[in-house]
Amino acid sequence: IEAVKASLYRLVVGYPSACLLGGLLGLLAGLSKKFALYLRSLIAILQSIPPITWIPFFIILFGFGDIPIILVIVIASFFPMALSVMNGTEGVNRTHLEVAKVLGAAQGQLLRKVYLPETLPSFITGAQVAFGNAWRSLISSEMVGSAASGLGFNISFAGEVAQMKDVLMYIVVIGTIAIFFDLIILERIKRRLLKWRYLGEKE
Repeated sequence: IEAVKASLYRLVVGYPSACLLGGLLGLLAGLSKKFALYLRSLIAILQSIPPITWIPFFIILFGFGDIPIILVIVIASFFPMALSVMNGTEGVNRTHLEVAKVLGAAQGQLLRKVYLPETLPSFITGAQVAFGNAWRSLISSEMVGSAASGLGFNISFAGEVAQMKDVLMYIVVIGTIAIFFDLIILERIKRRLLKWRYLGEKE
């Protein structure tokens, strides 16, 4: 239970932070071509470097503990969210924008009434992809020993002492938590926010 609490704490801090930052910067990049060039370059760098390789660097800076793992989660989750929202913003229907401008919509109104509603599906898609990255990076970071607690640390320790039952148990727990978040929590949020897409489906 303590291992689950430690892992979920890091996830709850790192994952939403990455979604918020990635969503905001992705939206800004979709509105600004110059900023989009910088963001795409940053994303290209982050995508080319496995997030786990940042652990030694962050340990040197911040020492062992939660901070290096949380930062790795943020890096791993940031680029799929930012890329998804940026592409969604760039793909906003230009006709809708022109109609809104003709009706006298200001920049703030364009953002609230056109950009945000039309990029919402991209935000949700990015959040789902980002969660997979966040969860895998969390477990991997804990396994390499940057913290003396968490599911990743426990499964690594169980493997070192050849406790097969414990290893299998932690594999099941890790998979179950991932399924719970992805297929239940995130899926329910998606269906609630995009309920118009599922009106024809039976509950």
